Amino acid sequence: MGFTDPLSGTLKKHVAVASDSCPFLKEKNVTFHCLRHTTAMDLLHAGVEQTVIALWLGHESIETTQIYLDADLALKEKILARTIPFDSKPGKFRPDDKLRAFLNRL
Repeated sequence: MGFTDPLSGTLKKHVAVASDSCPFLKEKNVTFHCLRHTTAMDLLHAGVEQTVIALWLGHESIETTQIYLDADLALKEKILARTIPFDSKPGKFRPDDKLRAFLNRL
């Protein structure tokens, strides 16, 4: 006989209840790791420092937590937006047609 984790049954039960309000959850494979990752990302977006999240997750090293930062483009854009000089317009760089044509010729 195989070992059955009683917590996984509890998670499945709660996902089933939540699926009544959020039908897209029926198509998702919600795991404890998924919840852990989502919580870490929410903490990052809330401005919690990476070292605090690493401690909370029980990561042996801060480099493990770095994976969360590397995976989040929205967070990267938010951080980059803070580096814009005061006298410039925020936003993504959009090359003009002349520059695009030049780059395409390379």
